[in-house]
Amino acid sequence: MKKELEIGGKKFERKGHTYIMGILNVTPDSFSDGGSYITIDKALKHAEQMIREGADIIDIGGESTRPGYTLLSDEEEISRVVPAIEAVKKEFDIPVSVDTYKSGVARAAIDAGADLVNDIWGLKYDPALAQVIGDANLPCCLMHNRKSPEYDRFIEDCLDDLKETLKLAQAGGIKEENIILDPGVGFGKTYEHNLLVMKHLDAFNRLGYPVLLGTSRKSLIGLTLDLPANERVEGTIATTVMGVMAGMSFVRVHDVEANRRAIQMTEAILKVREE
Repeated sequence: MKKELEIGGKKFERKGHTYIMGILNVTPDSFSDGGSYITIDKALKHAEQMIREGADIIDIGGESTRPGYTLLSDEEEISRVVPAIEAVKKEFDIPVSVDTYKSGVARAAIDAGADLVNDIWGLKYDPALAQVIGDANLPCCLMHNRKSPEYDRFIEDCLDDLKETLKLAQAGGIKEENIILDPGVGFGKTYEHNLLVMKHLDAFNRLGYPVLLGTSRKSLIGLTLDLPANERVEGTIATTVMGVMAGMSFVRVHDVEANRRAIQMTEAILKVREE
């Protein structure tokens, strides 16, 4: 496998540095920023801010995936994400990811210029999605998820589930070098399961792919600190630091600048040479 992953014409080292995926939700009902960026003007201003603060990728989502979210039609989701993707790609020189698990939405997003598909169901929701990604020869982030949080050996079961996802990717023609994995904090897991994922992040490196950690403002932090979504920056930073120490290649966050500073500080400590 190549040392670098290419996303939207940009090179990303597979190991040795943690990159930032900035979250741009063009949804009225996301758990922490729903309705904030639903106009193109507001979406572009937020994208510009995240880029200025150090985002390496902008991840655009048109359907909330918070607990109890409303499933959207392909047409509704496309009407939200495609204009945002087109606008960000026109205005800025940065890779853009589309956060969707539906093949129809992914196809429209790719046509609009999306450089990566970020699938919260690890290719297990829509059987056609792997083929769409494979045919486009694009990178993808494939997340661990389950319909119910029932496990025998939690970490091993998560890894086995991701191995099933990798088989689906191979069957769809997705190249190994185009795959990023995500342990799926907050999806198909109890509070204790999410803490265990954080404790055993290094286990997810066993599969040999770059790993993305997505914890930003999630209920794991809210329940631990008893804080609302807009007061979870410090808790998110703690998980980001643990992610850097465990060798995560990406973090997906709302608060780009704070997390970038935490990454920079952590990496400086990890990389200092002993006298």
